[in-house]
Amino acid sequence: MLTTTRPLTLRPLQPFAAEASGIDLSQPLDAAAVRAIEDAMDEHAVLVFRDQPLTQHQQIAFAKALGPLDVGLRKLRSGPHRFDYNELADISNVTADGEIAGRQHAKIVSNVANQLWHSDSSFQRPRAKYSMLSAVVVPKFGGDTEFADLRMAYDALPDWRKRQIEGLRARHYALHSRFMLGDTDYTEAQKQAIEPAWWPLVQTDPRSGRKILFVGIHACEVEGMTLAEGRMLIMDLLEHATQREFVYRHAWRVGDLVMWDNTATVHRGRWYDFAERRELRRATTEEVSA
Repeated sequence: MLTTTRPLTLRPLQPFAAEASGIDLSQPLDAAAVRAIEDAMDEHAVLVFRDQPLTQHQQIAFAKALGPLDVGLRKLRSGPHRFDYNELADISNVTADGEIAGRQHAKIVSNVANQLWHSDSSFQRPRAKYSMLSAVVVPKFGGDTEFADLRMAYDALPDWRKRQIEGLRARHYALHSRFMLGDTDYTEAQKQAIEPAWWPLVQTDPRSGRKILFVGIHACEVEGMTLAEGRMLIMDLLEHATQREFVYRHAWRVGDLVMWDNTATVHRGRWYDFAERRELRRATTEEVSA
């Protein structure tokens, strides 16, 4: 049975995110709650729900209320999984048997890769829309997550740059960031498992109408440019998009659930001591074409 919720209350966080309260995410969402969350996401792109510890089942149910679910890079490596749901991504330094991973473990490579600015699943069609990350165990120091607003970034571009990139497309490849970090232990089948996706550098959000500078670490070349010129353009645009005035930094507490829009933002994890346990669970919805 759907639970009627209180109105969603928003407290703006600089420069664009908001702390959200008034809805119990552990309970089924009614249509009004879904609409309120979507409207808030259109405005703020990142919502922070404090003191909302969720079970795996509750997190999956919450995510499903907002769209079909994505499994992301688990399409490439489908080995042992700590969770009951394949659609839950294990954002942790913990192995399948519950132990903290050693420095050479693939989990640590994933943690390092998460420290690069990216949008979840921008390397596929359909790409990710909403990501919902729940904090289960947090380290004593570090491990924050930063978000950069790609709408603010576009607005701040000089006119000459806007004209330069209008109509250009970038190729997003799933393993580009891993190759950059020296993680090359993939079979040919894994390298080809997710066909790269081409996305315009300039996009318009169909709900809010705001223009977006769509860049991130999965972007590896620009159509119509040499590889070197295209990659330099991508690096310049990403440097612009992640200036401090466009960034919200989230310090995690156990029980936090942070939700973000992968088309309107890029994000990255920050350093923490990999010898200290950090456990977060992420559910992600796919973008639905209008």
